[in-house]
Amino acid sequence: MSLSAEVTRELSGSQSVIAHTGWRRHDTHWVISLFGTAVGAGILFLPINLGLGGIWPLLIVAVLAGPMTFLAHRGLARFVLSSSRPQADFTEVAEEHFGKMAGRLISALYFLSIFPILLIYGVGLTNTVESFMVNQLGMATPNRVMLSGLLVFAMIAVMMAGEKAMLRAFAFMVYPLAAILAALSCYLIPQWHWPEVTAFDGAGFLNTVWLALPVTVFAFSHAAAISGFANVQRREYGEQAEARSGLILRNTTVMLVGFVLFFVFSCVLSLSPVQLAEAKAQNVSVLSYLANITDNPVIITLGPLIAFIAISSSFLGHFLGARESLKSLIAKPTGLSLAKADRLGIALMFFAIWGAAVINPGILGLMETLSGPVIAMILFIMPVVAIYRVEALARFRQGWVNGFILLTGSLAVSALIFSLLK
Repeated sequence: MSLSAEVTRELSGSQSVIAHTGWRRHDTHWVISLFGTAVGAGILFLPINLGLGGIWPLLIVAVLAGPMTFLAHRGLARFVLSSSRPQADFTEVAEEHFGKMAGRLISALYFLSIFPILLIYGVGLTNTVESFMVNQLGMATPNRVMLSGLLVFAMIAVMMAGEKAMLRAFAFMVYPLAAILAALSCYLIPQWHWPEVTAFDGAGFLNTVWLALPVTVFAFSHAAAISGFANVQRREYGEQAEARSGLILRNTTVMLVGFVLFFVFSCVLSLSPVQLAEAKAQNVSVLSYLANITDNPVIITLGPLIAFIAISSSFLGHFLGARESLKSLIAKPTGLSLAKADRLGIALMFFAIWGAAVINPGILGLMETLSGPVIAMILFIMPVVAIYRVEALARFRQGWVNGFILLTGSLAVSALIFSLLK
């Protein structure tokens, strides 16, 4: 059976679940939350990173983005739901299936792949708000210690307020973000031009697609929120949690691919290859570059707003994953209760993120790059290994689907390592 046939068959199975229980507001809130986790500040650099390779690699990556995103995240959700213990988090599932030492190592790597991104978002959030206050509002430069502390505290306070408050915050931020992305993409349509089509170079084409895969993986990644998401679905739907999770993840993927790729293509078709290369050399976001070359007040106004909403929503999703994994990592060796370990972990992360935002270090890009291979291995490779090792996942041993996930994940990891070493 082909990959597309297997995916179609399984999505048809998911439709029977929605027909039985009906789509609920709870499901919509989680689609929005996962969308917000994925769409971080990186989306503003995505058109440049994907568009530089030319139109043909971009088209191939666009075709691969949907299956890669849906199948990998569904595999990770299935892994979390495969535990024999109700409400087991990622750390507990990893220990159950791979043993105590290997499980804790996987969990530690999982946390270390998420935490640097939180530090980056703490810095990015502070810089975005500071820049907006000074440049758009004409205010004096605020005290960075106070500003960063208030911003990080506000983000963490939302998470401390509980699941309902978190979901409401996501809805409050992500609906405007999706609307602005769509509006901006449409606004650029009159500036579209036919892309330059160069002679086909087989080796160069494959190399470009290979190096673009990591960008695609992380532009659509919401892996940080999957463990918490899967546990909520198990609590909400019981035995139907696996099928229902797949349905929510499918709709999340459709929303992500639709909005993000429309934005990417609209930006790429509005700029020439020379302009894309110039934006890359200047190390600015696509909106900053468009604002610089057009002096357009609409883009100048929307740029900081999109950056603020994207960073804030993605911060919440990544904090959800980091909080859950750190809580277990602290509780196991110290003997603290999960509640005390949770409070200690939150305090440690608050001061670390606040400290990074105050210091504003220049090594955060390297930290993000180093976390990349780990998150790709956990999202793509580890769930496939578990499928062929864990009996509870045996029913998911489908050659084409698992082969596709393993191949694309391995290519993404190898491309990341290559980029680090070159």
